[in-house]
Amino acid sequence: QVQLVESGGGLVQPGGSLRLSCAASGFTLDEYYVGWFRQAPGKEREEVSCIGRTNDRTYYTDSMKGRLTISRDDAENTVYLQMNSLTPEDTAIYYCALRPLITTMSCTPKKYDHWGQGTQVTVSS
Repeated sequence: QVQLVESGGGLVQPGGSLRLSCAASGFTLDEYYVGWFRQAPGKEREEVSCIGRTNDRTYYTDSMKGRLTISRDDAENTVYLQMNSLTPEDTAIYYCALRPLITTMSCTPKKYDHWGQGTQVTVSS
């Protein structure tokens, strides 16, 4: 069964950090771009960060640039998103999704398929 599972979300105080994981089962991630996206209540889903085949091909949304590190571990078949200096505005459900590597790199949510179920991130004191 092809499956993407996000984990690592939770409640964190402002200024805190979280590391999200996107683990694949039933297939290998090395054939895909992997993107992280988020959706806050009442808002549209937006891109956060995306990664190409290697860890030096990355994209970060401007609003979070400098606070994020995306990386992939092919041995673990997992993509990670390290988030630092979190603010209440970062509160959202965070999802990972896939785009085939045979296409051009993009971090636009509508160009991604095979979404996970999401993991809740809440930043609050």
